[in-house]
Amino acid sequence: MIDFLALIGRKVTGFFRQIGQITILLMRVIRYLPRVHKDRRLVLEQMSIVGTESLPLVVLIGAFTGAIAALQATNLFAKFNLIGIARPFIGGSISTVVFTELTPVLTALVIAGRVGGAIAAQIGTMQVSEQVDALEMMAIDKNRYLAMPRVVAALTMMPVLAVFSNLVALIGAYLLTSLKFDFSFDIFFDSIQRFFQITEVVQSLFKSMIFGGVTSLVGCHVGFRTEGGAEGVGRSTVQAFTISAATILILDAVFGYIF
Repeated sequence: MIDFLALIGRKVTGFFRQIGQITILLMRVIRYLPRVHKDRRLVLEQMSIVGTESLPLVVLIGAFTGAIAALQATNLFAKFNLIGIARPFIGGSISTVVFTELTPVLTALVIAGRVGGAIAAQIGTMQVSEQVDALEMMAIDKNRYLAMPRVVAALTMMPVLAVFSNLVALIGAYLLTSLKFDFSFDIFFDSIQRFFQITEVVQSLFKSMIFGGVTSLVGCHVGFRTEGGAEGVGRSTVQAFTISAATILILDAVFGYIF
């Protein structure tokens, strides 16, 4: 029993230690934000990786997200023979779910797997091969050269990816409702227009930005603490995705309670 309680204590202590270390990293990144213009080449390079190279996957996920949301919504009303009554409200209900929950969370999870893991692997490889130590020997702060561009890129590009994902999700939802339940373009998008609220889009963009920042910070934090050669890099990649995904879901629950 004592050993079990000690194990729980070590896990809790380790969790809060990780939170503190990530917060310290965030403070160090914020300190270098005024240098974004001078380091714009590094930032633009990371923006291309986070945004442009991730766009095809995000669009694919967004299309099927909208289609699945539409499928579940229409099947639920069809089950109770209410599809005719609910027809004027289907588009608006789907857009609300897509904007506020599905697109920010699923896009963030995709980025956490693709970008967060890649950040941890890149920095982790530099750490175990002593390239990070070489940067410090040349008086180059690793937080400015490695962490800040990745965090800024994720904060900037995640809302952009969310916009594309939202648009594609609505198109996917319309196509499915049109093919399966013969929804017209006017009925579907008129419902979205009538029940649309700008706060839903603002919430989507805000969530995406926060989730992107968390993913990049966790990736950098895990990468800087990688040890153990190639095996350690593999562990860091998995750990970065695991922590990022769990944090994204926890924050989404918190945002859902607040908003």
